[in-house]
Amino acid sequence: MSAAVAIPCAVAAVACGGVAAACGVAVQAERIARARRRGRGVGAQAGGNPVAAFESDDRVLRYIERLTRRLFTGDTQPITPSVRAKRAGETRSGARYKEKALVAGCSKDITVSAFCEARTRLTVIGAAVGALVGIAFSTELALLLALAGALGARALPMRSLKRAAQRRAVEAERHLSEMLEVVALGLRSGLTFDRSFALYGLHFDNEFARSCTKVYRMWSLGLTTREEALRDFAASYECDQLSRVVDSIIRSLRFGSALSGILEESAAQSRETYRTALAERVAKAPVKMMLPTGTLILPAMLLLVLGPILLELANGF
Repeated sequence: MSAAVAIPCAVAAVACGGVAAACGVAVQAERIARARRRGRGVGAQAGGNPVAAFESDDRVLRYIERLTRRLFTGDTQPITPSVRAKRAGETRSGARYKEKALVAGCSKDITVSAFCEARTRLTVIGAAVGALVGIAFSTELALLLALAGALGARALPMRSLKRAAQRRAVEAERHLSEMLEVVALGLRSGLTFDRSFALYGLHFDNEFARSCTKVYRMWSLGLTTREEALRDFAASYECDQLSRVVDSIIRSLRFGSALSGILEESAAQSRETYRTALAERVAKAPVKMMLPTGTLILPAMLLLVLGPILLELANGF
């Protein structure tokens, strides 16, 4: 193929790739924007996942939950050695899993043995898929892709837990102020703290409200004390603001000090903290967009501009 034909084909291919990348980025940004708009309002704030980026993580966690039940009932046999599965909770990865599973809200649904078993199975699947893709080109590429697939699949369960913990932390930061305002309003209306706390879970439909309802039922049914339930509730979220609020509530209930004013002040502070964090995330968005823009769109635009000049130079030589 001559240079006069090869250069225009290369320019057209790169340009099409840049346009496709730009369209993909624009479509993804529009999907996230629509999800955030649907997430506004009390009635639409259900406990689902509003951002499409978390869908794969939810599937991984659901797979580990199903694997936990299957291992418990004996429907499947583990490929991980049984000794390793029994001692999984004593290893470093087992300790990391327990820490992340607590703040991810799935510590009671996924066991350490199932987590290790899922990681082993995903590693084998990732290596097999990488090898099958690479074997079509060369043996060296198959080995590299098998290694990359194994490493990526092995890190997938822990990454899913971390993203689930981040999502729950954002959910707590988002709804903490309204929960405090509802409780403060109930206290000013003459209700007790227990009844005021139960009102939020009764009239709001989101993941944070359902967690509050679960915590209220724990101490109302006598399964644990109120102080222990509130501390466990704060520990299940990776949110420093929630921990401070729970400490203030426990201190006020223990010593009998006025609680409504403290909750209103904490609600205002929590709302300002969430607004600041949201503005910070929005400010970081253009910086994150520089990588796909610089690597995909900018080269295509440069080739479109410099394409005629390159063609003239090629024809001249």
